[in-house]
Amino acid sequence: MNLNRTLSVMIPAFNEERTLEVILNRVLERPEVGEVIAVDDGSTDNTWTILKRLADRDPRIRAFRQERNQGKGAALRRAITEVRMPFAVVQDADLEYDPRDYPTLLQPLVEGRADVVFGVRGFAGQTAFSFWFVLGNKAVTLAANLLFDCYISDLETGYKALRADLWRRLNLQGDRFDIEPDITSRVLRLGYRIHEVPIRYYARSRAEGKKLTWLDGLQALGELVRLRLTPYDSLFGRAADPGYHRNRQRELSLRHPLMTPTGEPRP
Repeated sequence: MNLNRTLSVMIPAFNEERTLEVILNRVLERPEVGEVIAVDDGSTDNTWTILKRLADRDPRIRAFRQERNQGKGAALRRAITEVRMPFAVVQDADLEYDPRDYPTLLQPLVEGRADVVFGVRGFAGQTAFSFWFVLGNKAVTLAANLLFDCYISDLETGYKALRADLWRRLNLQGDRFDIEPDITSRVLRLGYRIHEVPIRYYARSRAEGKKLTWLDGLQALGELVRLRLTPYDSLFGRAADPGYHRNRQRELSLRHPLMTPTGEPRP
């Protein structure tokens, strides 16, 4: 199945002058990439200058700037409004996540077996930041599994790939790192199952610019509880369309890699 030019890569960036050009070049090397939507979230370094220069060089890059820093979630929500390809993935502007994993993330989406794919750190190989960082992620993920009766392995993963239409229907509200539980909770509240695939992960340290802290972990726990208890209509607004999601999930249930689209076993 052809994966070429099917993917929008959404890059929120805040003060990433050290790594931005490297990651953009790696992203643009991938044949799966149809466009890059990069949002500079009010950087005070040379991030915006670098981004404009690279956008002038490659028409696949569409660059946007938020005049003041609003957070990763706000930048991502801005990017979602600009998506043109059938599928979209979040790509952090640092070097923790490897664009060589795009085919692995895309395959279940393109085959119609899933509308939501999370890249799980650790199975394909990783360098961890710290014991407490990993333990915090496990605690947040466990809370999600308990609250939503699901089984996922890595809620805080930066690699979340969804059908573009679903991205637009989530009605996301998170501004900062609360965007991670916001995405996961809304996907689960809509009734979608999250397909997980192994990815590479190269953790950076505080000295290298890592911004996530234990306070973000506590906020994530609070957000999970809030999003689990909030009424459906309040989460998704006037555009809530349960019928659309039921029909989409029925379509997904009929697709299996060992079966043909008509339900017959593959030869």
